Amino acid sequence: MQKMDIGLVGLGVMGENLALNLERNGFSVSGFDLDEAKRNSFDQRTRGLNGQAVHSLSELVGSLQQPRCVWLMVPAGAAVDAVLYELTPLLAAGDVVMDGGNTLFTDTERRLKALQDSGILYVGAGVSGGEEGALRGPALMPGGSAAAWPRLKPMLQAIAAKTEDGASCCEWMGPGGSGHFVKMVHNGIEYADMQTICEAYALMQQMLGMHPSEMSTVFRTWNAGELSSYLIGITADILAYTDPETGHALVDKILDTAEQKGTGKWASQVALDLGVSAPTIANAVFARTLSALQAERGKASKVLTGPTTQPAPDRASVLPRLERALLAAKICAYAQGFSLLRAADKEHQWQLPMGTVASVWRAGCIIRARLLQDIRQAFDGAPDLNNLLMDPHFTGVMARCQQDLREVVALGALHGVAMPSFMSALSYYDAYRSARLPANLLQAQRDYFGAHTYQRVDRPGKFHTRWTD
Repeated sequence: MQKMDIGLVGLGVMGENLALNLERNGFSVSGFDLDEAKRNSFDQRTRGLNGQAVHSLSELVGSLQQPRCVWLMVPAGAAVDAVLYELTPLLAAGDVVMDGGNTLFTDTERRLKALQDSGILYVGAGVSGGEEGALRGPALMPGGSAAAWPRLKPMLQAIAAKTEDGASCCEWMGPGGSGHFVKMVHNGIEYADMQTICEAYALMQQMLGMHPSEMSTVFRTWNAGELSSYLIGITADILAYTDPETGHALVDKILDTAEQKGTGKWASQVALDLGVSAPTIANAVFARTLSALQAERGKASKVLTGPTTQPAPDRASVLPRLERALLAAKICAYAQGFSLLRAADKEHQWQLPMGTVASVWRAGCIIRARLLQDIRQAFDGAPDLNNLLMDPHFTGVMARCQQDLREVVALGALHGVAMPSFMSALSYYDAYRSARLPANLLQAQRDYFGAHTYQRVDRPGKFHTRWTD
């Protein structure tokens, strides 16, 4: 019997579509899942193709050519450990195991250490693009055991999305948990990007009184300009969709409670651990948390007062400002994400290829956007760039758009529209550009109540003052 190129464990929608993508690109695939129905589905979808479903992990391993390569697409956490517990005794030194789930990067590093003496090569790979991306071409961010990359590279770069210039959206990120860390930051930026778009939608709805179909036209126009991105494009499609049951815009019939799977929360927690300011990412997470209090918010809306009624501003003047404000907020979110990557790279000594990260995100993934080409060029020109806002191109864009961001934030505040992402992006920008912040008073307060000391601007050293007699 022919030995297969790769085994895939976990035949949910993502796993099955990745397997079909591999087969379409010339690689033979054995697939396994504990769920018999999923095995049967895979068996049917690969009928006549160079793929097969197997009934156990041992059968999967036995079906693969050596050195064997096994791709795990199971839920992050305990399920990965359970599969590894059963799988690793069946493998040998030189075999490759790759976890493609949304795994916390520290779990990947723990598993790497556990497998170090076995000679099994372990890889944690970020996978972005959703179900369609998995089938047609995702963005892939592998990292871990570098010796595994020559074995994986032909397969992963073949199935990954391709940019307009033909580059594959898959490159090696580095050692340790770097691949999953890069994917975690991707998702943090995704949270911020989505929330900011939702706030623009809320302004159009609550302040300008626009119908979803009118908003769709605006978003479609924006998608042809500097804001061009996957998320802006799908927002235009969503706002144009009519519910076949009611004849109304479907978006108006969807309950306003957002769910999350944890990656945005992890990004915010790690930012705090590393001392990185990422308020727009964190506020996007908090916005989802607050949205979950739907019943409580309903009661509060009947009790808590808002601003006095304001006249609706002119759409023709607001929409261009909103477009530029959205671009400025998006740039601030990306700046925070790349600052988080920079800090983690310094902490873990991964040698992350920052320009390559931006390049990999140009297609296939959820945050793909036109501005990623400019981000790639920024890091290619200055690999040690500490903050994206300091790149001349983005300094110029922010100079052009920052006043619009201020005015849109002010309009939202005056009309009582919650705008945590827009507001935090503006505060981040203003704090970062400030030569002096009020932290001098804060440090004096800390010294007053806790003798924590302070530093002076006019001479070196640590100082403590007895602030009262």
